[in-house]
Amino acid sequence: MIRCPWRCGIAPRRAAGHNPAPMKLARAFAVFAGLILGTSSLAQEAWISRASRLEEQGRFQEAAAVLEEALAQDHLAAAARRQLTFERERLDRIRQDFSYTRDTLFAALQQAVKDLTAAEFAQWLAEGRFDYRDFDGERRYMDSSVSNLFFRHPELNPRRQPPRDTTQHDRAVYTVCMTIRAAARAARKPYVLPKRFHMTMTVTAKADAAPAGETVRAWLPLPRRYPFQTDFKLLKTSSPVVHLAPETSRIRSVLLEQPARAGQPTVFQIEYEYTAWGVSFDLHPEAVTPCDPHDPALQPWLREAPHVVFTPALRALARQLVGDETNPYRQAKAFYDWIAENIKYSYAIEYSTIRNISDYCRARGYGDCGQEALLFIALCRVQGIPARWQSAWNTFPSSQSIHDWCEIYLAPYGWMPVDPYQGIWAMQYAFTLTPAQRREIRDFYFGGLDPYRMAANADHNQELTPPKQSPRSDPVDFQRGELEAGGRNLYFDKYTYRMVVKELP
Repeated sequence: MIRCPWRCGIAPRRAAGHNPAPMKLARAFAVFAGLILGTSSLAQEAWISRASRLEEQGRFQEAAAVLEEALAQDHLAAAARRQLTFERERLDRIRQDFSYTRDTLFAALQQAVKDLTAAEFAQWLAEGRFDYRDFDGERRYMDSSVSNLFFRHPELNPRRQPPRDTTQHDRAVYTVCMTIRAAARAARKPYVLPKRFHMTMTVTAKADAAPAGETVRAWLPLPRRYPFQTDFKLLKTSSPVVHLAPETSRIRSVLLEQPARAGQPTVFQIEYEYTAWGVSFDLHPEAVTPCDPHDPALQPWLREAPHVVFTPALRALARQLVGDETNPYRQAKAFYDWIAENIKYSYAIEYSTIRNISDYCRARGYGDCGQEALLFIALCRVQGIPARWQSAWNTFPSSQSIHDWCEIYLAPYGWMPVDPYQGIWAMQYAFTLTPAQRREIRDFYFGGLDPYRMAANADHNQELTPPKQSPRSDPVDFQRGELEAGGRNLYFDKYTYRMVVKELP
């Protein structure tokens, strides 16, 4: 940075014959420009704040009008226009997550819950069992309301139609965890039992999602390098590679492009292989010491970040859970165990529509895997324990899906995996296992990880390379791919994604 001497109280030296008038004019212009930019920023914040209040009150049309008025202003800075455009689009994204009316929700529940009566449904509504939003006087319920009813009220599972038998899956997870733990102890190292995977990901923009001839750009996730994830090889792409992010990228992607054709879908496909290792750290709490908060390698993972905010409520919860405990291992385990037993799993609304995900999960007492991971990360960081995000795909044979988890740093062991969702699943949903087996699975995922993972991300809220010109469909996570055309985002309703996983010998 070049110091401005007059800002430090030191008069600049004038060159011989120098005319000070242009300098004075330049200074005056700089001050004026600063005032304009500052005013523009304040106005932008005021517009967004006003629109947010209207949105929270269910007055979506008025909120949209406020943002349209803001976008119509002349001389908006590019960053301001980008933010306001996202806020306007966010209103439409919220609507897409809440499609059920009261009547259509009741009809769906009658198909899923045996002997459900209108009176029982009315009671559930009065109890607030379903997430809803009011849109200009009309109440709508979240798309995942039926599934979330069983997650939040597992006592209803005997009435589920059709019934679900999870015996085989529960037993398979338990066997994998115990096998990895035994192998790691026998080998006296945390990374064991590697598996080789062949992955085929297909992302398809729907017909006419972009005008014919316009270039559609697609960023697809790829495995990054980790101690537990090695030997990546890109085998095939449906179109030439425009950009391949380095294997150490915090958000690893491959960028492909191709033109849209009238009336036809635009298909992007990649094939690759990689090796994933089972992980199990042999942890001894008495050996763990506090980290050095001044270590520059750890500082990014100790501070606040988007969705990791040290609110008074978060600080109070952390103090309540750790009490007088000073050992970082036991503090982090207290957070993990509390989440495993007190936070219910639920399918989530889109992350881009939530202002503070960790607090959203804490306040409601439920969340999906990423929300649970961010709550755990926030609790650890507020207590001085380095914590960071990991995510992309769960490739377990009977439950392949997008998935999020995290890592924490414990000296002298270093970075180790923690999967809060697996703790919740073990303690609250693995009904066919014994209580002892469920606790074993819970404890395994605090410092352990199965090899059925593909990790593309090492942090949340990261920027793609090259960055999109338009707002991300999911600015927090990167699992399903990101698409745009003509500088406009193609949201999730404009494309589909599919991952085919094959375990190799």
